Amino acid sequence: MEHTAPIDGKWSVIIHGPTGPQETTLELKTVDGVLTGTQSAMGQVETATDLSFDPTNGELAWVNKIKKPLPITLKFQGVVEGNNISGKVNAAIMGSFPFTAVRA
Repeated sequence: MEHTAPIDGKWSVIIHGPTGPQETTLELKTVDGVLTGTQSAMGQVETATDLSFDPTNGELAWVNKIKKPLPITLKFQGVVEGNNISGKVNAAIMGSFPFTAVRA
């Protein structure tokens, strides 16, 4: 049974951090039953890793390792509700911040 995950597509993500809102684009795609994705911001595109989605409760998680402006691992955990995602992003020593996303 082949099906497209309801989260496939482009999402406009806003991280509500201490320096103001940071906008990124998350692109998700299911390939042979495996969720893959990229996240882009400020001209950089990084592969989203450790992607997981539980359609029973809407929980979505992924990791984005960015290189600029400083190398840091961002761990996202959120809940998908229709065309919206809300949750928290853990930015290692910088702390944890809320994020929201809407289907682009």
